Amino acid sequence: MSQVKEEFQQFYRTIAGSRFSDWLEILPAQIAAWCLQNRTELDKWQKLLGKLPSLKSSGIDLLNQVRVGSETDVDDYTRKQIIGLLQQFKPWRKGPFHLHGIHLDTEWRSDWKWDRVLPHLSPLRDRNVLDVGSGSGYHLWRMRGQGARFVVGVDPYPLFLMQFLILKHFIGDADVYQLPLGIEHLPPLKQFDTVFSMGVLYHRKSPMDFLSQLKGLLRKGGELVLETLVVEGDEQRVLLPGERYAQMRNVWFIPSPAALEIWLQKAGFSDIRTVDISTTSTDEQRSTEWMTTHSLQDFLDPEDSTRTIEGYPAPIRAVVVAQA
Repeated sequence: MSQVKEEFQQFYRTIAGSRFSDWLEILPAQIAAWCLQNRTELDKWQKLLGKLPSLKSSGIDLLNQVRVGSETDVDDYTRKQIIGLLQQFKPWRKGPFHLHGIHLDTEWRSDWKWDRVLPHLSPLRDRNVLDVGSGSGYHLWRMRGQGARFVVGVDPYPLFLMQFLILKHFIGDADVYQLPLGIEHLPPLKQFDTVFSMGVLYHRKSPMDFLSQLKGLLRKGGELVLETLVVEGDEQRVLLPGERYAQMRNVWFIPSPAALEIWLQKAGFSDIRTVDISTTSTDEQRSTEWMTTHSLQDFLDPEDSTRTIEGYPAPIRAVVVAQA
């Protein structure tokens, strides 16, 4: 059985008999359909995944970063082999990762976002945690580093799942999973203690429906951690970009923090708090050797870095915490 299919089978075994067992009524059929739809890409990537060497690690750090082993764990030949395989899975957007002395310097400094979010969370120890829009899974490992019992990410893009499986190959943690699904594929489980959604809301055509879906995944009293683009203004201010925002095509609504809090209240959340507002810098999002195409510096007005090239306010991101 391929590594990809075995990963899904292990997830089914993990949730069978748990509070999440009802999910099995629909999940295997959804995954089977996804595998069939992406069969050509999966066959190619599975062959590459199978070439990853099995290594003994001198240590793993998920608390302070995502670091596996050190450069002394592998010889130069093996390190070059790993680098060559990792390069087949570019672009690497969320990270960074440190694998046996290899610095996988991703487009986003996702560790900076985590440092902004972490002080405002309820403790994750022994919690069941979901990350909606998990990308390559960087934050899943940081959640696990904080002691979360069961960590699940969902993101529909095949490449992100492959990148996650590469990290899981080296880390070897059985209780962290990623599923190739969008939130529209998830039933209202009402079981997760904490649900994260970071960098997704503005990509949804119906933000209110999205917030209601997030609430449906949380147990009563569970915590939502929402990170998203915002604009300055009062509760009336919501930006509706044209065809593109900072060269992104699928940006629908960017609210002010005050408007976002009202949206969350209308969706049934309580104890709503905007805990951080930060301007995205070109040090936090930039091109690297692992993501060589255009990045934030190319999407800002070269004459005025406070505006995008389309003339909108440059990216500002807020973190909001609320209770279901």
